[in-house]
Amino acid sequence: MARYIGPVCRLCRREGMKLFLKGEKCLSSKCPVEKRNFAPGQHGKDRRAKIVGYGLQLREKQKTRRIYGVLEQQFRNYFERAARKPGVTGDLLLSQLETRLDNVIYRMGLATSRPQARQVVRHGHIAVNGRKVNIPSFQVKPGATITVREGSREVPAIVHAREVSSHQSIPAWLEFSPEQLSGRVLSLPKREDISLPVQEQMIVELYSK
Repeated sequence: MARYIGPVCRLCRREGMKLFLKGEKCLSSKCPVEKRNFAPGQHGKDRRAKIVGYGLQLREKQKTRRIYGVLEQQFRNYFERAARKPGVTGDLLLSQLETRLDNVIYRMGLATSRPQARQVVRHGHIAVNGRKVNIPSFQVKPGATITVREGSREVPAIVHAREVSSHQSIPAWLEFSPEQLSGRVLSLPKREDISLPVQEQMIVELYSK
């Protein structure tokens, strides 16, 4: 399954903001964005040109892709599916991305980052409605129950993630039981439930040209 395998901190620097791709490191003083908040590369400090029009739309698309760990063709497929449905295309696009299984695992606090959540799913630690699912892009539907499988409850990465995220709030469209390591999707997320610094309308404009 295709995924980005290069250095991720440079992605945050390119976008000029934290995308929280390295879990706890992003919250520490070791985060490169804290030390070198300029674009990577030899001429990163010299890129002072103002970004307008297409450049702004492209940056919003790239930022969103990188936050969710989705490659270009897969991201475009999400957009095309959203465009075919009735409703606000940008909201439907984000809703699809939010209901990916790896993102749901991250939102429930079973991983410290989306890349780690992807790994947890790929290693077969998660069950949806009682059946093992190891596909990170699996679309979780309202009413679905997501649990950590019985033999995976003491996996160090999951135990540590629960300790780190124990104080974090769960989105309104999800419910989670820390004792059972089990959660449920209550509904599809609405735009106001998705706290991301993304202007999805620019993505719609970019792909609609």
